[in-house]
Amino acid sequence: MPAQAPAPARAAPPLAPGVLGAAEVAALPFRIELPSGFQLFEGRGAPDARVYSVRRAGKTFAMIYTGSASQFPIYDGEQVTAAGRVSVIVSEGTRRIAMEHLFQQPTAPNEIHVWLMSLSGADRDAAERIAQSVDPK
Repeated sequence: MPAQAPAPARAAPPLAPGVLGAAEVAALPFRIELPSGFQLFEGRGAPDARVYSVRRAGKTFAMIYTGSASQFPIYDGEQVTAAGRVSVIVSEGTRRIAMEHLFQQPTAPNEIHVWLMSLSGADRDAAERIAQSVDPK
């Protein structure tokens, strides 16, 4: 009986349009921790700017801008400088939530701006954790 040829390796399923693969995420000018089920999408940018969205199941949780001139701040709140970034903190009852962060650096991209979408409950908590994980390389 002849030996059977090995089954062909299965290719990874194709990514949805705009979704960044692991190699593309690794090449970005920032680090980000994406929990299971979350994906990073690249949106429309400009010649010197890029915009990314963090999504799960079609819902956007956070946005990230890299370029020379962000629209920081988006939210009203207390601005706190710590860990190499300026963060906008808002109070919701007894909780303080970091709604956005701005990193400024002398090399391109000069600004990395991260902000949360208007979410509530567990989705807001997840978005805040993801935004907190962003750090320039």
